[in-house]
Amino acid sequence: MTYVPPPAPPAVRAEPQAAGRSVRPATTALLVVATVLAGTLSPLQATVNGALGKTVDDGNAAAVISFGTGLILMAVIVFARPTTRRQALGIPEQIRSGRLGWWNWLAGLCGGAVVLSEGITVGALGVAVFQISLVSGLIISGVICDRLGVTSGVKQPLSPPRLLGALLAIAATALAIAPTFHVPGTVALALLPFAAGLLAGWQPAGNAAVADSTGSMLVSIGFNFLVGFTVLLAGLLVRLALGGAHFALPGTWWMYTGGALGLLSIGLMALLVRGLGLLLLGLSSVAGQLLGSLILDGVSTSVGQTVHLVTVIGTVLAIVAAGIAMIPSRSTPAVSRS
Repeated sequence: MTYVPPPAPPAVRAEPQAAGRSVRPATTALLVVATVLAGTLSPLQATVNGALGKTVDDGNAAAVISFGTGLILMAVIVFARPTTRRQALGIPEQIRSGRLGWWNWLAGLCGGAVVLSEGITVGALGVAVFQISLVSGLIISGVICDRLGVTSGVKQPLSPPRLLGALLAIAATALAIAPTFHVPGTVALALLPFAAGLLAGWQPAGNAAVADSTGSMLVSIGFNFLVGFTVLLAGLLVRLALGGAHFALPGTWWMYTGGALGLLSIGLMALLVRGLGLLLLGLSSVAGQLLGSLILDGVSTSVGQTVHLVTVIGTVLAIVAAGIAMIPSRSTPAVSRS
């Protein structure tokens, strides 16, 4: 996939429904089911990129192809409208002005790390272990970012539920990779998506800051793709020049669909969050990601792996960890960010 994190990282606070508007239980149930199904797009993207990485035999090249297709789609979407085209062309001046912290413009590097880890590890770990490791990193990152007040206007205290959720996330990752501890390099491979998840937990804050500065989330997402693609391409070109890499385009059409799947996921989450709020959206999305990864591991002939019982237990534990980590801090008031 060309990765852009879901609108709500796992450790987020619930937002109340808009005043005067209520959602019927049956409608909420349907929205939850829809979100779970939308969440399966993430492991589907991982499957595509994992197969792509195995086919081209180079995770870096696979990430370049995936980000490149996403960048082309976003360029068409952004430059098709005069307003977003003008906003996008104004980015160089905004960067020169220094009104926004430079680190926010580099949020696309976080997504690049996730896509790179997909191309390198999914073929060896399987989709389920990859997703558990990634989601666990996202949970811990969400807890830390909320404590520091990175993703909102207030700091969330490190309450016992949040700490428990983070610990359970680590336990879920350890359980998931337990059957392959004897395979050399397994732990190192599992740490790649975990570390990428730690980075990706902050990415929505950087993208939101760019969206506020440019006036368009579409422009922000497009710039996110541009940054990730540029860095990944630069790395591949250096490796090609040094003779340490090779590059070949795959002949299978569906291996080019990672970018489209990423954009579809973003659009669906943006629509569904209006009816569910961040809390239910986050948990339902995580459930879809993890359950979908188990199914794909069982049916995929390209990167599928044997699904062990401990992997299933790790999946359930990761879902529980996400639910616990999303519990708002109630006993201790949130600390205003200075």
